[in-house]
Amino acid sequence: MTAKVFGIANQKGGVGKTTTALSLAAALGEKGRKVLVMDLDPHCCASVHLRYYPGTVSHTVYDIFMNEEALADTPSLPDYAQLWNRIINTPEDLGFDFAPAAVQLADLDGDLKNRPGKGNILNQSLECLRDRYDYILLDCPPHLGILLVNALVAADMLIVPIQTDFLAVHGLKLLIDTVKILNKALPEPLDFRALPTMYDKRAKACTKVLDLLNNKMSDRLFETIIGMDTKFREASAMGTVISKAAPTSRGAQAYKALAEEICTLW
Repeated sequence: MTAKVFGIANQKGGVGKTTTALSLAAALGEKGRKVLVMDLDPHCCASVHLRYYPGTVSHTVYDIFMNEEALADTPSLPDYAQLWNRIINTPEDLGFDFAPAAVQLADLDGDLKNRPGKGNILNQSLECLRDRYDYILLDCPPHLGILLVNALVAADMLIVPIQTDFLAVHGLKLLIDTVKILNKALPEPLDFRALPTMYDKRAKACTKVLDLLNNKMSDRLFETIIGMDTKFREASAMGTVISKAAPTSRGAQAYKALAEEICTLW
């Protein structure tokens, strides 16, 4: 078993990144896959969603970037394994493991300013986890910086949730441009697929954006479309995922379909 690492990113916020990371992880878990979700966003949205509140969690992904051994030298895989064992939690009844974020992640660009190889820290640290999971999902920050670069370097594939409105299309373009720049330095180009989210078939703007996506990037577009569903908010208020809060809802069924699509492709 060698984990596939999926970065879930868009340089526009509010497009469904965290919802996708958590809902997809639960759907993959229901299919018997071993899944880890990692919150790399300094806003800690996924962590707060699951009730891992900033300031109350002893160990977070921030430790991976700032542990003393890593700053002094490159830790061995056992060193990283011990760190991850302290960071990773198993939320009850959700079917996946979770690594919480810390607000201090916002300071990493300054903290690692003079650190050699700072863009490869996460990728290096994940080597000791790849044989423990089938999928590792990275909930990425919306802005370009050392965190997003680390996520893109570590990822095997990029999932780009894109709200079906025209402003979100601009965020997709920004991310694609970033990937193109990064691909010039990567050993293998990073592939990506867009995931339409928050789709409302009654809204002409939504249907126009979906048509645009199909015309411009049909080969880089998931077949699954995530529609609007109030059950997502209810699940968040309950500190759980939609497949647990409302398993028969349209949202839960959509992420179940996405999990099936991903397992078929990768």
